[in-house]
Amino acid sequence: MIRLFSKPLRLSAFQRRSIKAVLHFGILTYISTLFTLAVQDKLGADPVKALLHDTGIASLLLLLVSLSISPAAKWIPCADLMKFRRLLGLYAFFMSVTHIATYIAFELQFDLLVVIEDIIKRPYITVGLCAFLILFALAATSPHRVKRRMGATWQTLHNGVYVALILALLHFSWSVKTVLQDPLIYWLAGIILLSYRGYERLKRRRIRRQYKR
Repeated sequence: MIRLFSKPLRLSAFQRRSIKAVLHFGILTYISTLFTLAVQDKLGADPVKALLHDTGIASLLLLLVSLSISPAAKWIPCADLMKFRRLLGLYAFFMSVTHIATYIAFELQFDLLVVIEDIIKRPYITVGLCAFLILFALAATSPHRVKRRMGATWQTLHNGVYVALILALLHFSWSVKTVLQDPLIYWLAGIILLSYRGYERLKRRRIRRQYKR
């Protein structure tokens, strides 16, 4: 891989804390502003639809950004970037929770029978729920103490984030009934990240085979 800088970059503890503070502030400000505008009826003719779209897009975007941390850390190179991956992944899950809560509370008015019916009859809802359940499992096992207890199983489980990404992209495409326009951009980003992941796995296998010889 061609690197942006010949020498690795390091971030000080102050810089890492500052970046995390900016991420917290930016994401929380975005979501609070979004719901404030909805309450004030400033999100257009259908505020619930706008909330569903914007929270869904935010979750997908944060998921893509979190998955881009690893290749970015190698490309720059700056290993300290990896310290932000967990935070971004948890915010992607938080946005997905907000997305689902908006759907159940405002779209379906807490009618659980309709929720179950939608999950069964609407494929894009089923796919979206599967993506959410994977993100839930990843968020629940994200603490460092859980990672230590799970051992190698932890990495196997967390590789499921790429399955969640594909399901989230399918959910988005089906919900807007097209893969063109906006979905196409996210699909291209997802394909690039999945291709990078596949390339890294093949490279590691090749190295292991050479080592065994």
